[in-house]
Amino acid sequence: MRKYFLEQAGFILILFAFILISWTPATTKKHYTANSEPNDTLYSTYIQDLYQTAQLAQSGLPLSVFEKAVTGFYNLKNAGKLSGEKSILSIADFDQSSTKKRLWIVDLNKKTLLLNTWVAHGERSGADQAIHFSNRSESLESSIGFYVTGEMYHGKHGISLKLDGMDEGFNSNARKRDIVVHGADYVSQETIDALGRLGRSQGCPAVPADLAPAIIHAIEGKTVLFVNVNDQRYTSKYLDEHAAAVLASNSVQKTNVLDTV
Repeated sequence: MRKYFLEQAGFILILFAFILISWTPATTKKHYTANSEPNDTLYSTYIQDLYQTAQLAQSGLPLSVFEKAVTGFYNLKNAGKLSGEKSILSIADFDQSSTKKRLWIVDLNKKTLLLNTWVAHGERSGADQAIHFSNRSESLESSIGFYVTGEMYHGKHGISLKLDGMDEGFNSNARKRDIVVHGADYVSQETIDALGRLGRSQGCPAVPADLAPAIIHAIEGKTVLFVNVNDQRYTSKYLDEHAAAVLASNSVQKTNVLDTV
């Protein structure tokens, strides 16, 4: 019997020693390509250079929001969703009050802020602050996530712009819901002065009426609009930073965008 217990104890010790030898920390099990670290470093530098050169901090756009938007831009570009002729990125930060100029239109190639102005959210998304979001028809709520701009048309709001939602479950019903960019008189300083907030839409990202033609001509034709909200439930396949870093790195090498960095 004693011999049996000694044999069992010896087996357990050998098994334990084998486990210790073969175990490696979880952090060492990630597999990276040889170029992943340089690409990611270059991408971080690229984002900061764009952000600083376009003076986006001064206009109130958080760096973290800009980084998400640029990441989506490159992943959508890699997916063949965007125009090859334009490098325009539009960002609506619905974490901010409607009284803030929370819409930015940026030319990534020229590293230039083209426009910073107001944008309205849906009437059932909230009063001054947008807090409710939906992908459902007739919800009168805004939808968050990445959009690709479509075709211009003339409707009841004048010149308007179709949108296609890229994030399934979050904004994928945009075209069916008639969620479009259009001008509205309630997106103005006068409305803010009267109500303490902007007027609200039926879910569309409405812009100042006098700026609508310029905005729509600038962003039409398969460019990115990112509606940002800090919501833990929001996920998107277009927020893959490493994939974006690889594509951005390749683009930088081809166009010498970062010659001055």
